[in-house]
Amino acid sequence: MLHLRVISPSDETERVVGLLAEEAGATNVVVLPGAAREPAGDLVLCDVVRESGSSVLDALRELGIHERGSIAIENVDVALSRTAERAADAVPGLSGDAVVWDEIEQKTGQETELSGTFLAMLVVATIIAGIGVLLDQPILIVGAMVVGPEFGPLAALCVSIVRRRPRTAGRALLALGVGFPLGIVVTVLTTWGLDALGLVDKGMLLRERPFTDFIWRPDALSWVVGFFAGIAGMLSLTSSKAGPLIGVLISVTTVPAAANIAVALAYGVPHEAGGSALQLLVNLAAIVTAGVATLLVLRRLWRRG
Repeated sequence: MLHLRVISPSDETERVVGLLAEEAGATNVVVLPGAAREPAGDLVLCDVVRESGSSVLDALRELGIHERGSIAIENVDVALSRTAERAADAVPGLSGDAVVWDEIEQKTGQETELSGTFLAMLVVATIIAGIGVLLDQPILIVGAMVVGPEFGPLAALCVSIVRRRPRTAGRALLALGVGFPLGIVVTVLTTWGLDALGLVDKGMLLRERPFTDFIWRPDALSWVVGFFAGIAGMLSLTSSKAGPLIGVLISVTTVPAAANIAVALAYGVPHEAGGSALQLLVNLAAIVTAGVATLLVLRRLWRRG
């Protein structure tokens, strides 16, 4: 269930309350006239089941509440209310399957910020994966996949394509376009530094690596895995279930592929760098394709419902 805090201009409050009264999924409506000071207006509080979340928010947008007032959304973890139960029963669908588009846009939009933390996490993940490649250690590869923050901008790109938000798409592409090259460059320098210290050498890259050589040898299954990972990741985000997202992060080889590019470039092995670059592009394309397709299907299903 969602809790809405709406600051409504006084001349629109009656329409806002009427809208909530007509919505079967809205309950626990409270109106505090003149309670808001900045922006000035009436404070309207209510609970809305997730299945009705997008429709209520869209209706409030049509009234222009987000421009003249304010709309804040909070998730309600526990609601002990018979009226809330009746509201949930009155709306078709399940809360676990509901998509609240404004929530998803807000959540993924924050992941497009080209912050120092994002860049540092991606660089660290790439370095860890680079060491894992040289040691042929799948544990390090898995750890790097979990640390890597690249799925955030990828999810934001999918949402912005479906919702037609070119500015958000541009920020997501910028984050990926800066983050991956920076991670590769720093990993190349790190590899040279570790080599100078005698901790790694070129022979480690050229030897048989049965556990990690798949990273630079993409095939049809690379696309298949990336595609289904994109579906699972988007379903995880839209349903607010974090558990499956961890599995998604572990199943795609974006960061390991970038790390293999860096290590191969550091030691002058162009064919392996090229194969890793292709693996990276295949995974990125598969995730975005699957993410967009999943969102389009979800939107169509909810419209029909």
